[in-house]
Amino acid sequence: MSVDRESGDNEAFRRWQVVPDEAGLEFPDRQELLSEAREQIDDIEVDEYIEEQLDPAEYGRRFAQDTKQTILQKIRDAEREQILSDFLARGESIVTGSVKRMDKGDAIVEAGRVEARLKRDQMIPKENLRVGDRVRAYVMRVDREVRGPQLMLSRTAPDFIVKLFELEVPEIEQGLLQIKAAARDPGVRAKIAVFTTDRRIDPIGTCVGMRGSRVQAVRNELGGENVDIVLWSDDPAQFVIGALAPANVSSIMVDEEKHSMDVVVDEENLAIAIGRAGQNVRLASELTGWQINLMSAEESAEKSVAETAHVRQLFVEKLDVDEEVADILVQEGFASLEEVAYVPISEMLEIPSFDEETVNELRNRARNALLTEAIVNEEKIEKTTEDLLSLEGMDRDLAAKLAGGNVFTRDDLAELAVDELTDMTGVDDDRAKALIMKAREHWFA
Repeated sequence: MSVDRESGDNEAFRRWQVVPDEAGLEFPDRQELLSEAREQIDDIEVDEYIEEQLDPAEYGRRFAQDTKQTILQKIRDAEREQILSDFLARGESIVTGSVKRMDKGDAIVEAGRVEARLKRDQMIPKENLRVGDRVRAYVMRVDREVRGPQLMLSRTAPDFIVKLFELEVPEIEQGLLQIKAAARDPGVRAKIAVFTTDRRIDPIGTCVGMRGSRVQAVRNELGGENVDIVLWSDDPAQFVIGALAPANVSSIMVDEEKHSMDVVVDEENLAIAIGRAGQNVRLASELTGWQINLMSAEESAEKSVAETAHVRQLFVEKLDVDEEVADILVQEGFASLEEVAYVPISEMLEIPSFDEETVNELRNRARNALLTEAIVNEEKIEKTTEDLLSLEGMDRDLAAKLAGGNVFTRDDLAELAVDELTDMTGVDDDRAKALIMKAREHWFA
């Protein structure tokens, strides 16, 4: 439509876009094939338009009002987009503003010209915000699916506590100190891991501040949330020991394959390490990224005996040796057929009870057992469907274990419970949950 701004005269046109003949008409009501278009205009090209003037129509008051409202809404959306773009360009990750109104439990926060939404589930538990309250929150993302783009805020995100410490601790902004990780139980307890390469700086003391002033300022903002500050380490075991503070760790066993650690603590420290409702060990696990299995010395001993018996039986059956030879291998630290088959021969020759002939025989038997096992696994997974083999997180060894339990398809896996999958394959609970949920995704597509 063309409108004369001075006289108000207007003309209306209908337009068709010219598309190549081979492409066909995707939208017949607004497209025209090139061959047909050239019957009307000889020199017209693809992506140009054919226009047809429409008879003038009388537009009533209702049409004018609707048009005005539409134009004003577009202008407001454009203004909001520009304001939001300007805010994002400044790179600010924390918003401070006042609650403008409450909307179905969510707080609409006004910070200058920016309007943001703090959803109920992103507020600290037991936090009761009212209109006019001052509030500070972390910018999670921009939601462009709602009517007009909107900032989405959070006061429960682990990144919020990281940004609060950055505001309170100048050494972080100066690059002298880093917060490597954070985990929170919002409103109750949090853990942060700090690190510095400057030996003159005490990272924990720096974050605590004079008489606890810095950490207290963060606590006040978080509604009294207790904050444990631990020293980050690139040694996973040392990091986990620090993360479990204030509990004292007696010993620790790392399982790289399962990405888990068995942590032994004294009986008097066990309750402290676990924390109320498992809070301390859960936060330590989130902070470090490792699955932490807490146990007493007695439980650790029982587990060790059971594992030793399992490995001994494995060697007796697969290597066709007596228990005496199996015990020697266990005592020397061998825990799998792969270790017997492929550990450097020089290391096995250092075992006083074994001569070169015995070592070579054990290695050959271990390799043959592994080869037989691989062939059996391949035969098992012949029935396994491609949709299960290609599932994210799946591998052929796991598929073979599943096939041994008559799980051949994605739906077979999806129907399992977590404990069934862990018993069948030996994977940990987190991986079992992830696999099952991945297998069920197509049910909800």
